[in-house]
Amino acid sequence: MATEYDKLETDIRESFGKGAARKLRAVGKVPAVLYGHGTEPQHLTVDAHALYLLVRRSNAIIDLQIAGKSQLALVKDVQRNPVLQGMPAIEHIDLVIVKRGEKVTVDVPVHLEGESAPGTISNHESTSLSIEVEALHIPNSITVSIEGLEEGAHIVASAIELPKGAVLLTDPDTLVVGIVVPAAPQLEDEDAAAAEGETAAAAEEAAEESTEGASE
Repeated sequence: MATEYDKLETDIRESFGKGAARKLRAVGKVPAVLYGHGTEPQHLTVDAHALYLLVRRSNAIIDLQIAGKSQLALVKDVQRNPVLQGMPAIEHIDLVIVKRGEKVTVDVPVHLEGESAPGTISNHESTSLSIEVEALHIPNSITVSIEGLEEGAHIVASAIELPKGAVLLTDPDTLVVGIVVPAAPQLEDEDAAAAEGETAAAAEEAAEESTEGASE
């Protein structure tokens, strides 16, 4: 059975420029461009709320409805307003045409699972991996287990099991996660140093007062 993808209704965009884009956003629309496979770019508009719900997951595949026809597309780039939050933050979206069987290059988030050994913490050095994978089989995330790992353990990109058919593009030696023991707090030493400094300052001040008194 073919996989069902979320549908997104579109309209053909006929007005361009910053002013036209602002007017679209004011009525709850987002400018979009669809390209790929040697076709001319198609300029579209999509509903902001529907789009926001779909792009909350990375590398989303969307079934675009364009003039009564269906076209599968991969969300390639989402431009957001750094000031705004939520749905209004999306200002523009780039979509690339995908077809069944073809491979694409994507960055997939790395999710850590489990707890390392007692007294240790995990340093998540690389939060995503770049892979080549079939367009319609992009994983939402790649899970890495750190359950029970001791201090000094580390996991590099090449040691992570990828989905079937996926090829690692990230440098194989890239450190993804390392297990360490957190450094002991230095508060006692810092407090002692501060107290010592205060004592020295007080002694110096007292010496100065004694000298001044003798000179008088």
